[in-house]
Amino acid sequence: MLRFLSIRHLAVIDRLELEFEPGLNVLTGETGAGKSILVGAVGLLVGGRASADLVRTGEDAAALEAIFETTDGREILLRREITAQGRSRAFIDGALATSASLRELSSVLVDLHGQHEHQLLLDPSSHLDLLDEFAGVDSERFAVAAAFVEWQKLRDERSRIESLQKEATTRAEFLTFQMTEIDRVAPKPGEDDELESQRVVLANADKLQRLSTDAYQALYEGDTAALPALGIVWRRLSDLAAIDERFAVHLAARDAVKSQLEELAYFLRSYGSSIEASPARLQEVEDRLALLERLKKKYGPTLGDVLTKRQQIKDDLNIVEHGTERMAEIDSALTNARAAFLQTAGLLSKQRAAAGERFSRALEHTLEDLAMAQTRCEVRFTPAASDAGWSDRGIEQAEFYISPNPGEDLKPLARIASGGELSRIMLALKTLASTDAPGKTLIFDEVDAGIGGAVADVVGARLQKLAGRCQVLCITHLPQIAAHGATHFRITKSVRQGRTVTEVARLTPSDREEELARMIGGAEVSATVLAGAREMLSTRRNDGDSEKKARISAKNPEAKGEVKSKGERRNRGSHGTRMDTDK
Repeated sequence: MLRFLSIRHLAVIDRLELEFEPGLNVLTGETGAGKSILVGAVGLLVGGRASADLVRTGEDAAALEAIFETTDGREILLRREITAQGRSRAFIDGALATSASLRELSSVLVDLHGQHEHQLLLDPSSHLDLLDEFAGVDSERFAVAAAFVEWQKLRDERSRIESLQKEATTRAEFLTFQMTEIDRVAPKPGEDDELESQRVVLANADKLQRLSTDAYQALYEGDTAALPALGIVWRRLSDLAAIDERFAVHLAARDAVKSQLEELAYFLRSYGSSIEASPARLQEVEDRLALLERLKKKYGPTLGDVLTKRQQIKDDLNIVEHGTERMAEIDSALTNARAAFLQTAGLLSKQRAAAGERFSRALEHTLEDLAMAQTRCEVRFTPAASDAGWSDRGIEQAEFYISPNPGEDLKPLARIASGGELSRIMLALKTLASTDAPGKTLIFDEVDAGIGGAVADVVGARLQKLAGRCQVLCITHLPQIAAHGATHFRITKSVRQGRTVTEVARLTPSDREEELARMIGGAEVSATVLAGAREMLSTRRNDGDSEKKARISAKNPEAKGEVKSKGERRNRGSHGTRMDTDK
């Protein structure tokens, strides 16, 4: 979810900071005020192409920052800098990153609708996932993926055995040499660490013996030994405790302290007598460590890696020696796994074909509500040409084909030219099925192009519904859509000291009424228009049935008068009637 957006010196924007909220955020303003620049700024932050002409005149560089909040509460900071010479730098959480890294990360954070290059649904590889989400075939997808993994695992094992058998003789001799070399040393787990400890002790045997003997004498047997001297301390403590009971607690620890010191003394005596300086044993340990070190350099870097390598060599030798038998077993298992995958994937393909028909009709019906009544939709499947094209998603690919205008051929979704039509198609797809993670930011620009009246109300209601799952940012010129927003921003442009400046203000409830009234009636806002704006806000705010009512009104224009924005024609067709605001 996009929580914060900062723009510095980008086009007509000098300095701008915005804090967005969950739900539906609407941005309105006059044409040319700079609404599209905001979308362009987000586009740059998600890896869009940068150019020098984006930098505000007279400035050295433009800087863009955005803070996204993930579903687990973690914040991600994206930053993009563009110099007046056209150079660009990107940062993720303060670390320098490439534009490709920005695009990869932002694909799970934000989706732009209105600019073709940023829309993930224009990639045909995403269509199969969306169709499966609509069809509700999660368990079938899981079964296909599991069958594919099993088949792929057997294929990889067969390829490995086949590769080994091609040079079986040479390979066997080499593997045998490696195995013999390791077995001659016969390393044991952790042996090098244990020997290293022994080497340190043996190399310092004289010093260890001297230190332990000195410590024992000082503690137990010397003329000034600590333990005998403590006897005097305990007797004095006993006398003190008889007079002042506060010494009793220290006197009670006497036996424990004495026991610990005696145990230490016995250990020092035993340790000192057990240490023997043995040059022969030291040489044995060093020779053994040298052998282990050579093995680690060749097969390591650790002794554990050497032992792992030995097991791998043993397995490879077993394959070379018994490869023919194992190949026959794998071929049989591979045939069964392939058949199991094809059967499971075939069942999924049938469900997809049936779901594709339902999806196409549902998409056409949804687009009809969005003033695209003549649109034809089709899901086309392309079977993989060979098993090389199979995947954990099945044995085919799917792509959405659309024809927005009667008489035109169905074309891939990516070839829809109109930004407004494409935005509405994306809105329809998102409301039918969505693979987006909850809280993802969806930005809609041009979604209101070519529509008005009750149809705009349907669009607004669908955006509001979509905002229940994702954060939605919508740039619109229509009051019917803006009235559905939970948060409203107004974008204005002015001239200060000979420079054009774009500003964005978050509107209060009363400011929203005035802004909607301006969108309805233009510069001169009458009391009637203001009342209409107030009613529009009150009827659409948090109205769970707003989409249903809007659809009824769109299909029955006589059922209710609709307030249209300034400049829309009076029309008693599918767009309802316009409130007369001129009186």
